Amino acid sequence: MIKKIAWETFKNTGDINTYLELKQIETIENTLEGNSQVKEETAQGNFVNKEQK
Repeated sequence: MIKKIAWETFKNTGDINTYLELKQIETIENTLEGNSQVKEETAQGNFVNKEQK
């Protein structure tokens, strides 16, 4: 979604910096989502391990 917004903004303004900034935001969001998923899986794994003891 952000990629589309970034591209449309670039086409309308011609400002490559805006496009690059929005792409960086997209990368950060994807990283945060990945980290969140890893934390959830880790937390679930820890819970299962505690139950088995």
